[in-house]
Amino acid sequence: MASHRKPRPAGTRGAGLRTPVLATAALTSVAVLSQTADAAPPADGKPSLEEVEKKVDDLYRQAESATEKYNAAKEQTGKQRNHIDSLREEVARRTARLNKAREELGSFAAAQYRTGAGTPDTATFLLADSPQDYFDESQLMNRLTSRQKSAVDDYVTEQAATMKKRQEAAKSLQTLSESQNELQTAKATVQKKLASARTLLSQLTAEEKARLAAIERQKQEEAARKAAELAKQQAAEAQAQAQQDSGSSSGGSSTSSGTYATKAEKAISFARAQIGKPYVWGATGPGSYDCSGLTQAAWKAAGVTLPRTTYDQVDVGTTVSLADAKPGDLIFFYDDISHVGIYIGNGMMIHAPKPGAYVREESIYYAGESIIHSVVRPA
Repeated sequence: MASHRKPRPAGTRGAGLRTPVLATAALTSVAVLSQTADAAPPADGKPSLEEVEKKVDDLYRQAESATEKYNAAKEQTGKQRNHIDSLREEVARRTARLNKAREELGSFAAAQYRTGAGTPDTATFLLADSPQDYFDESQLMNRLTSRQKSAVDDYVTEQAATMKKRQEAAKSLQTLSESQNELQTAKATVQKKLASARTLLSQLTAEEKARLAAIERQKQEEAARKAAELAKQQAAEAQAQAQQDSGSSSGGSSTSSGTYATKAEKAISFARAQIGKPYVWGATGPGSYDCSGLTQAAWKAAGVTLPRTTYDQVDVGTTVSLADAKPGDLIFFYDDISHVGIYIGNGMMIHAPKPGAYVREESIYYAGESIIHSVVRPA
């Protein structure tokens, strides 16, 4: 989306996210979720519960992806509106100056006519929209005083500048119209995906909903187990690093690390205070958030300005491996980078998960290891 996005280092996913200790962890999740998948398909032709679950999850994810597109279009539309307002103000100022220059030329032309120095035809062209050609052809400039020549120059210059700004404003209005269309398209996509998900869920029986909840609990238990493994790995690496640092002088590094830790603590404290508030697509607080709205607000509380969308937030700061993730880092998900959470340590994060859910602490493996895209240290 953004032309300023810096290229992603080759092998980020392989080197940064697929650590050996977790390489086989996903197999357990597959086994758990496949226990009922091997059953014979329903005789009535209805989709299986697993198929409904996958479809609903896909719809929510598509809605979240569309939300980030909506956020980007909304941000762009706002910038364009501000630019157009600025152009309109400038056009108004230049038009006022143009009218003043026109009046001054008119007074000179009237004076020339009264004294016989000019003709009615001369006055007519002096008051025209484009008098410069007439001045050149009639050599009228040779008969004007220096003050009159200055007034003519000011008029012609102001006229050209005003015309240019008017054209720029017209072009910006066209661009704004296109952005508004993109905004409405993204909004309609979000609403359509959410409506489809609600429809699917409403068709489930009470028993099916209970089974679906049980599957979700199994997924969360597996995610918690993987988070514990990561926490154990990171603790061991931190201990080894501390021992290495104790044998060398690294005062500058410690100061830098301490500064980041202080900011990260403020960001996490803010995010934790939002737990329980609803996910609302396009929301930036204070009563509700979407995923990137939460991360932006949290780091703003720490004095760090992040862009609005996940697409841009992923390019701010330094990419690190998952094994090196520190509290405060941003964890991005999916190949289209449509979800983000704030890492709080021990394999856990705070995030605004999806429509219908609330800001919460959750394992970074909440939907499996394969969806983790990258980790970014924003400050």
